[in-house]
Amino acid sequence: MSLNIRPAVRTDAAQILAFITELADYERARHEVIASVADIERSLFDEGSTVQSLICEREGQAIGFAVYFYSYSTWLGRNGIYLEDLYITPEQRGGGAGRELLRHIAREAVENSCGRLEWSVLDWNAPAIGFYESLGAEAQDEWIRYRLDGEKLRQFAQG
Repeated sequence: MSLNIRPAVRTDAAQILAFITELADYERARHEVIASVADIERSLFDEGSTVQSLICEREGQAIGFAVYFYSYSTWLGRNGIYLEDLYITPEQRGGGAGRELLRHIAREAVENSCGRLEWSVLDWNAPAIGFYESLGAEAQDEWIRYRLDGEKLRQFAQG
């Protein structure tokens, strides 16, 4: 079966949001998805966007997506790529699509002299952890991720 990975375009916004919602359902966080199609269109496709997105298709049917952006490592003195989301529909998993989608991004990282490709995975997501480890990726257990969002972010910003 033919697999095609292509840059997403504005008309993919509704499909991307549908995939985001499916991923959030899987991650038990559907209630946290507040993005609209207009939000996706604006943040991914308006002029000046710093985010890249890909659509993965099999036989012309969208089966997954990835969203990523360039980061920077002061220690390496190089850009990196941070993979925000990679998702393949459940019925298409195990057929190599996720591996090829991630490889596509890895090639971009290498072609652009990036020092690393990074992402996060929920600690209970054993299938994803197993998949990433099968690729040679290593967990970064020494780092703890922090977040300010919503009202806490606004309060801190206001001083």
